[in-house]
Amino acid sequence: MSDGKKSGFGIIGYRVIRHDGQFLYDGKISFRGTGPFQVGTSIIVGPFVHQIEPTGLIISLTTNKPVSVLISLSNGKIYSSSVGTKHEIPVSGLEPDQTYEYTVQAEDYAETYSFKTAPLPGTRKSFTFAYASDCRAGQGGGERSIFGMNAYILKKVLAITMAKKAAFFQFTGDFIDGYNDNANTSLLQYQNWQRAAEPFAHYLPIYAGMGNHEVLVHRFDDQGPYGIQLDKFPFATDSTEALFAKVFVNPTNGPTSEDGAVYDPDPNTIDFPSYMENVYSYTYDNVAMIVLNSNYWYNPSLRHGDNLSGNLHGYLMDRQIEWLTEALAKYQENPNIDWIFVTAHTPALPNGGHKGDAMWYDGDNHCRSIVAGKPVPKGIIERRDELLTLLMKHTKVVAFLAGDEHNYNRMLLTKDDPIYPKDWTGPKITEASYFRNLWQITNGAAGAPYAAQESMPWTGSVKFFTTYPTIVFFHIQGKSVKLEAVNPDTLDTIDQEQLY
Repeated sequence: MSDGKKSGFGIIGYRVIRHDGQFLYDGKISFRGTGPFQVGTSIIVGPFVHQIEPTGLIISLTTNKPVSVLISLSNGKIYSSSVGTKHEIPVSGLEPDQTYEYTVQAEDYAETYSFKTAPLPGTRKSFTFAYASDCRAGQGGGERSIFGMNAYILKKVLAITMAKKAAFFQFTGDFIDGYNDNANTSLLQYQNWQRAAEPFAHYLPIYAGMGNHEVLVHRFDDQGPYGIQLDKFPFATDSTEALFAKVFVNPTNGPTSEDGAVYDPDPNTIDFPSYMENVYSYTYDNVAMIVLNSNYWYNPSLRHGDNLSGNLHGYLMDRQIEWLTEALAKYQENPNIDWIFVTAHTPALPNGGHKGDAMWYDGDNHCRSIVAGKPVPKGIIERRDELLTLLMKHTKVVAFLAGDEHNYNRMLLTKDDPIYPKDWTGPKITEASYFRNLWQITNGAAGAPYAAQESMPWTGSVKFFTTYPTIVFFHIQGKSVKLEAVNPDTLDTIDQEQLY
């Protein structure tokens, strides 16, 4: 607004606040004129950088009216979008490991930022990446709860991530409060997340994984404390997964869906949501990240005993496990990849807040997904063991990165850990020849209401636990991997560990 009367241009930030003080929306708009004023062409979300590779990336943004957008790079190249309000513009033909300024222009409105391309695979230059999850609305009022998310902590998390010069940020789930039955309510919460992340995501690629709070549900009645809830359908257009793909710009190299699995009720019809942009993998230099969805086709009512079809919180279904097997083998054999990280929202071994579900359910292996009214053959603990087996057999896997629990904890799973219920008669991975110690790093401390530590059979292997807000950094130096956990509110380093 500086010198606005002379230029006839300005940008105003505004908030919509409910009568009780609840922030509903955090927005911005440009205006023209010297009075009376008119709303001008504006970028109301973004621009964001995504999927930064050695020779290209994607830039996305939303405009307040249908226009064509131009992207001008400091090397003189120009890219454009078709007329619309949502824009995803591929940028190609770049040089590896180089910084570029980019200008986004929508009619007479323009903004300028920068990004840095990734190095060539296997360059093995030192770099850092960040990890966190769970920034849904917290307690304390103000920006800790801007309708659906904790903007106060998220901004601090992203500010220190930028200060550490992180190459990318992996954020695995619970961006918003969710559990909505109206897509527009979820979209409003997502947009509040985007606005909080925006000042940093102009420069920093953020990869998004799905959590349970992203769920968009059908509610059928109000009986009981939760009612009956199912993943929204039709799946192709209205599901949690379809909405997630509309909001985020993630890689599309994952599996198709659970259609074709042994429990598929009709091979001639689409019976499951898509995995598009919610299960995928990507690489940066000598690191591969595999992103899973432990809340796919999620039926919130299953955990409360309603015998309705849907997927159980924390359960990885068959086709996803098949794809994970192939992805791990591909990266294990790739000579340019030294380290593999696997992430899902739900911890394999919960430590604070999800003792009764996650991949444990108080040790009850009867808990499992239900398809067409029939329980699937394998229970939650059997499926957890399949996941851990895959991670242990592929020796490049550094750690399993989880969230869901609103704390930060670092756990080293060893063969001495009692990870089975007392009446367990099946095979035990802790007795298998392939068993190796495995790190589980849980960081659901990006702003959601904190969850204290619970006593679990494996608590002795928890090396560090805190309910402080936390951002985790992995410092990659060739064949070295070091973890650093920082409190973004105070900037204190609260945990460090040389993982490899």
